[in-house]
Amino acid sequence: MVSAGQAPERSDRVLTVPNALSLLRLAGVPLFLWLLLGPHEDVLAIVVLAVAAFTDWLDGKLARWLNQASRFGAMLDPAADRLYILATAFAFVVRGILPWWFVVAIALRDVAVACCLPLLRRAGYSPPEVIYLGKAATFCLLYALPLLLLAQGESTAAMIAAPIAYGFAAWGGGMHVWSGVLYVVQTVSALRRRTG
Repeated sequence: MVSAGQAPERSDRVLTVPNALSLLRLAGVPLFLWLLLGPHEDVLAIVVLAVAAFTDWLDGKLARWLNQASRFGAMLDPAADRLYILATAFAFVVRGILPWWFVVAIALRDVAVACCLPLLRRAGYSPPEVIYLGKAATFCLLYALPLLLLAQGESTAAMIAAPIAYGFAAWGGGMHVWSGVLYVVQTVSALRRRTG
């Protein structure tokens, strides 16, 4: 938790290469949903997800390499990740690939964390830094999603992908919810210190 007087070393720039990659990733969400729910072009949907995962990795590397870390990028990058995960999970529920409660758990975690942000701002704190557990959860979920698509069907590849995909989904979902609990606990603790 960073207090109001301390600021991370991020610029106010918006037009950066990493931010452009994050915006490109966001633009892929409606295309991905259309491919998945419209013509059921699962192979092309997997390609879109793979490109999104690659740009997610690349924008972080470029931000450090080009010294283009920005406040906008620090908000945009995780927002793009969340949107991909939620959109994909929703589409998977519609297609019968994931149970509805999985998506509800993911969404409730994100809502709980989002509710903490204005409370922290009002108390003079900046948003909490992304913790390793949250990054690991995102990593697992972003790997689970294309593998879950690959696991659909009767092929040998589908049979091999299925246990790996559901393993990544279970670990990613569990860590995602647990990291949300930790963010809420951090927020409550910071607010108590401020009022105490």
